[in-house]
Amino acid sequence: MRNKQFVRFLAANYANVKNKYPRDGRRLWQLRVLQEFWTSPPLDVASAEVPADNFMQDVDPLDIYTDGPELGVLLRTDFSDDDAWDAFCSKLQMGEQEIKESISDTQNAEEKGDESMDEDDKSGSEETSEASRIIGIINPSSSKLRALLNQTSNLTALRLLNDVDVRPSPTLPDGKHRIKPEHRLVDYAGWQEIYKGVTVWIYDAQSNRDQCARLVSQRTNQYGAATGDSWRARVTHICELQVNMSCSGLEINFGGLDRWDRSERMRNLQQATWIHNGDWHSAGDE
Repeated sequence: MRNKQFVRFLAANYANVKNKYPRDGRRLWQLRVLQEFWTSPPLDVASAEVPADNFMQDVDPLDIYTDGPELGVLLRTDFSDDDAWDAFCSKLQMGEQEIKESISDTQNAEEKGDESMDEDDKSGSEETSEASRIIGIINPSSSKLRALLNQTSNLTALRLLNDVDVRPSPTLPDGKHRIKPEHRLVDYAGWQEIYKGVTVWIYDAQSNRDQCARLVSQRTNQYGAATGDSWRARVTHICELQVNMSCSGLEINFGGLDRWDRSERMRNLQQATWIHNGDWHSAGDE
């Protein structure tokens, strides 16, 4: 489901943009339409959501990384230390296995004594549990792709791996003033740019040293925080956090305090009007 006003804008402009830039994919076409949206956003800030199937059927080159069963994806954006990366991935896989074993134990306890479940159902459930991964890993081998992804910002990662939407900005707390100057990632004419899709985790240069990854926010319900904000989580906690966010509705809000990474926020705010040129669409993976 997507915002009604943005769906209307997509309906009026998507086909023209697609024809003008035929080599782009679905996400980049929508971003180009979004750029036009922000030049004159509707005065009527409508919160209703409607289906937008027509704009979700087109193929995007990076769907291969996001169409799987994984709840989140880890994007490698630093390629300077393979040993540190390998150690990180090993810890991530250990954490994933521990979480899956914990979930399996819980399911077995709940199913114990349930005679209504036949053997085929049990077998199918076990196979699904074993096959599913919690976090997918994006580690391109192509030197061109690596150069394009090197130290990428949170916002660029969201735009590559998620689909864009807009919504009314979060409710302004009593006694607070709207941000000045306005900004689309926080509040612009009552609107906020957000993203929908798999959770994005980013492995960066600092990850080589602290074995943490950036958890990127697709949206926030806290006024003043920005889409694309991030904070660092240790690799040993990533899978547990992902499961709790995806399955239990866990929301990272720091109790209403603004404890997001300010430097990453500034990068996002500065890059919000940028449109990547689409070179990564044809970079391929060797």
